Amino acid sequence: MVMSALLKFLFPPPPSLVVSALSVVNLVSLTSGGFSEMRGKHMKYSKFWNATTANSAKQIKLSSRAAMLMLYTPAFLAGVASFFIFPNEGLRSTLLQSALTLHFFKRDLEVLFVHKYSGYMYLDSAIPIALSYFVSAATMTYSQHLTVTEGLPQPQIDLMYPGVAVFLIGIIGNLYHHYLLSKLRGVGEKEYKIPKGGLFGLVICPHYLFEITMFYGISMISQTVYSLCFTIGTTFYLVGRSYATRKWYLSKFEDFPKNVKAVIPFVF
Repeated sequence: MVMSALLKFLFPPPPSLVVSALSVVNLVSLTSGGFSEMRGKHMKYSKFWNATTANSAKQIKLSSRAAMLMLYTPAFLAGVASFFIFPNEGLRSTLLQSALTLHFFKRDLEVLFVHKYSGYMYLDSAIPIALSYFVSAATMTYSQHLTVTEGLPQPQIDLMYPGVAVFLIGIIGNLYHHYLLSKLRGVGEKEYKIPKGGLFGLVICPHYLFEITMFYGISMISQTVYSLCFTIGTTFYLVGRSYATRKWYLSKFEDFPKNVKAVIPFVF
């Protein structure tokens, strides 16, 4: 019954064991990562880049800016390549390719011109995240390609155009709150401060809230099982990361407002 209801909004799963397996792997691994964040086992970047110091002297350490470029650039290139590998496959495919490419291009530009970094990132954390982004971007476009080549029936309810609107709200809101974070530090400053402005008065991670929104927009454009699995997994991961971030601020700042939630205003 649940599956029949979902199929009103989704293409049928394509006849590909690889795509089916990656759908499950993404959903399970990202969801597990979110619960790990809540339990205090963090991916080592941003505030938590040095959360685990055991054997850190033996690990390769990258500057945050170099590491973040390493994270996003392969996925951006996968998006660009998809226009040449899967050309002229209809408006939905073009919109999906454009949304993925724009998202990761924006992230690269933010790394270069917006964010102000103070820490580092270990290579053993950067590699799996970069691979995850790259594989997800490539698989999302490939899964969309299969809906065309396999002649899969269109979803009964078309969410493509609403998805574009949701995507734009998400990517603009994410950029705006990244900009607000960048303005917290003056020239040469490296210490953390309590963020203000925008939705920071309601949640400590509005940039994650809008990133989640953006990925739901991508899922609505795509309407494939893979894109939905990736988005649900990403939601769990970013919710867990937001919970850990709020807990970090509470431990560092005595004046952190207790009414500010992690990622969902007034709720969580």
